[in-house]
Amino acid sequence: MRALFPGSFDPITQGHQDVLRRAALLFDEVVVCVMFNASKTGRFPIAERLDRLRAAAAGLGNVTVDSHTGGLLVDYCRRVGIDVVIRGVRGVADLDYEMPMARMNHELAGVETFFIAADPALAHISSTLVTAMGQHDRVPNDDLGDREAADPAVEGAAAGRRHAGHA
Repeated sequence: MRALFPGSFDPITQGHQDVLRRAALLFDEVVVCVMFNASKTGRFPIAERLDRLRAAAAGLGNVTVDSHTGGLLVDYCRRVGIDVVIRGVRGVADLDYEMPMARMNHELAGVETFFIAADPALAHISSTLVTAMGQHDRVPNDDLGDREAADPAVEGAAAGRRHAGHA
């Protein structure tokens, strides 16, 4: 079965990577797709997000990377023949946000939503938080033992800001 893991991935975080790895174990094929979100202002260009997703998917043979910037998620699903959408949820607030969309996707196109609970060690991470840390050239300490490296997206956000001339 094919599944779609959509998001703005602006930037991709360790939480996204964890959900992607876990989804790849559950589905025959996972398409991770940069989607346009009208309620968010893009921080990184689509091409850079796609490159970062390809790097995150390295070693996951059943994962492909794509983008869809025009139309609804269900339009993309219909076009490529996908009936399942994967969403990572960090807590109740995420679920409250995702449930109406899941119901609408099902009503419009019969697309089911498969929720993957965030790893508790990563549940506090969001793209917004990663970007905020990067804007201040801050990389949080990692006291998780087996996760020795800080989130590369934080460092990428800081580098992207410096590259854009905001340092």
